[in-house]
Amino acid sequence: MSSRILPPSGPPRVLALAQLTNAFGDGAYYVCSALYFTRIVGLSPTQVGFALTLGWALGSVAGVPLGHLADRWGARGAAALLAVATGVAAGSFLFVTSFALFVLAACLYTCCQCGLGAARQALLAGLVDKARRTEVRAHLQATVNAGLAIGAALGGLALHLDTRQAYLAVFAMDALSFLASALVLLRLPAVPPSPPAPAGEPVLAVLRDRPYALISLLNMIMLLHMPLLSLVIPLWIVQRTEAPSWTVSALLVLNTLSVVLFQVRVARRVTGLGTASRSVRQAGLVMLASCAVFALSAAGSSAWAAGAALLVAACLQVLGEMMHASGAWEVGFDLAPQDRQGQYQGFFGAGTAVARMLGPLLLTTLIITWGPPGWLLLGGLFLLAGSAMGPAVRWAERTRAAGSPRPAVAPPLPQESAS
Repeated sequence: MSSRILPPSGPPRVLALAQLTNAFGDGAYYVCSALYFTRIVGLSPTQVGFALTLGWALGSVAGVPLGHLADRWGARGAAALLAVATGVAAGSFLFVTSFALFVLAACLYTCCQCGLGAARQALLAGLVDKARRTEVRAHLQATVNAGLAIGAALGGLALHLDTRQAYLAVFAMDALSFLASALVLLRLPAVPPSPPAPAGEPVLAVLRDRPYALISLLNMIMLLHMPLLSLVIPLWIVQRTEAPSWTVSALLVLNTLSVVLFQVRVARRVTGLGTASRSVRQAGLVMLASCAVFALSAAGSSAWAAGAALLVAACLQVLGEMMHASGAWEVGFDLAPQDRQGQYQGFFGAGTAVARMLGPLLLTTLIITWGPPGWLLLGGLFLLAGSAMGPAVRWAERTRAAGSPRPAVAPPLPQESAS
């Protein structure tokens, strides 16, 4: 079990510990935040949705310049600083008493989160050998999912108590978890900062890298699976199927445990850009099948039939999610110049912020309003995006073979252990 979750000792394990530390707080925050701001603070769901949409929009833009700062200052120091900033932003939710303050706190929180994600990816790229990055990233994902599950259980306790003090304790825990994560990050070896861009070259080169932009766009489409489990599938189960409402929790547990147990195994199949492209293409096909079975779940005349269809669909969905993640990590790392990993990972990671921003409105309209045809249309989008990843990656490889963007030599790997 530990080999499926914990990465090898040294910098990878310290990275996992840093992300596990703040995953506890994040898991509790995700469970409690919406109810706290609507029921305790008194904001409307529309106000909460607007603030988060605006926040993730700004975060998707902030990731690139903050990732560039990680390249120029050194990824370890930038990641630790951004972890502290994210902790301060999470702590600011303790003082939200109005819509204006919530908008400000949400924007600060999402921008810091996106910057922290870019810096952490740059740190991983600087400390882990190229051939092992995807596998280590899979270990980190399994670790984070385990932490989120434990944090969600703690958040459930706050929901049970349903008091202002209990919710505020969750926000305080989230803030402290990021501060603790910053201390853990400082145990890692330093990654040398990259030199300034030569005269005549753009500082934010990723903004002119058209093949990488296309790959990031295709990845963003694939990431539309993110709002499914947290928002769309629960609404679908309750409004469109005969399955009992507790099926929502069962599918969430299934997804979380599957990623914890099998993400590393799935990622080991990805060993280069060729296998990465194939993994994303196959993920698109699996996600199409998942969407088709979800559509069929509405046709069941009994709770058992609907439940069985939902179980099959959820298994296919999490398999596609793991296959897509494994291929996307390899592509995102391998096609980024080593001395610009921060800005490139900030750009690639913007797909997550955009999916969180646009996904809820798009998918609820597509699926809850349109029903089964909406599921099939979404599955077709997954299939097209997955199939297009291979040609896009080959285009990017050709531009790099021609010398654009400028190739970079990786710095020597640190020899010391930080475990």
